[in-house]
Amino acid sequence: MLLGILSDSHGRLTRTVRALDGLSRLGATEFVHCGDLGTPEVLTQLAARGVPFVWGNNDEPDLALIAYARNMGVAPASVPLRLTLGQLHIAIFHGHEKTFWRLLTAAEGGDAASVHTLIGEASVVLFGHTHYAEDRTMGGVRFVNPGALHRASRFTVATLDIETNELRFWVVSDERDELQPYELRQ
Repeated sequence: MLLGILSDSHGRLTRTVRALDGLSRLGATEFVHCGDLGTPEVLTQLAARGVPFVWGNNDEPDLALIAYARNMGVAPASVPLRLTLGQLHIAIFHGHEKTFWRLLTAAEGGDAASVHTLIGEASVVLFGHTHYAEDRTMGGVRFVNPGALHRASRFTVATLDIETNELRFWVVSDERDELQPYELRQ
């Protein structure tokens, strides 16, 4: 099973659709968006595909938008959003939340009890917000940021193979439909 991971669309509908279509062509059957959708149109595209998401710091979900998300069946639950795919437990944040920063501090300090309290059984944390693609492990937890679809030097998304734990990053281009591989600089 391949998970397609997106974040920080900031209302860029065409680029978001291109990313979703490209991830589907790569074999992604499950998707998640780590926040900053930006517009109801992006929300509509996510809802049409049943993509779970979290609100970002630039999302301003008024009561009407929240009701719309609920009607579409994709209203986010509390943060972190928790998913279980196969045997993998995942926690999703946007990355601006105080809980996320407490989690980072606990993970960096090796405070396993606090990490467990904040994310339960999750061994992978997906987040956005920084607009930088990232993959690092701290305190036994893998932190993955797929990058961003707006305000980034390269617009990137990611795929995570649930069975093999292989993570790959992909460049989304405004000129071509196919996603191109992207290697993180270490």
